[in-house]
Amino acid sequence: MSVTIDGPDFIALQVRDVDAAAAFCEEHLGLRRAAVSPPHAVVFDTKPTPFAVRELLPGVDLTDAARPGLGVVLWFRTPDAHQLRDQLTAAGIRILTPMADSPFGPMFSFEGPEGYTLTAHGG
Repeated sequence: MSVTIDGPDFIALQVRDVDAAAAFCEEHLGLRRAAVSPPHAVVFDTKPTPFAVRELLPGVDLTDAARPGLGVVLWFRTPDAHQLRDQLTAAGIRILTPMADSPFGPMFSFEGPEGYTLTAHGG
């Protein structure tokens, strides 16, 4: 019998400035910190999969990374994608793609911490 995986169980973005990235997630996305985080990361109480921002792993250098996370698509569910886009726009957050229909409801992409592209959908 072969062993399989169930799916993603934890997602983290590697960042140069954990405090600034965590503040972005709290202030602009409304994420709340989990009760416990390791010293090198801030873990958020997201469901069903925990999400974190963490220090760079050994050997990772984002200094010349024009777009960190290139090739990875990270979507977040929200009760109202339109309202979230308006809030982010008002806060000066760069919107990368216009609102569009998707199989998961309205969706758009925006620039997250340190240039990561994040997508929000729902509502």
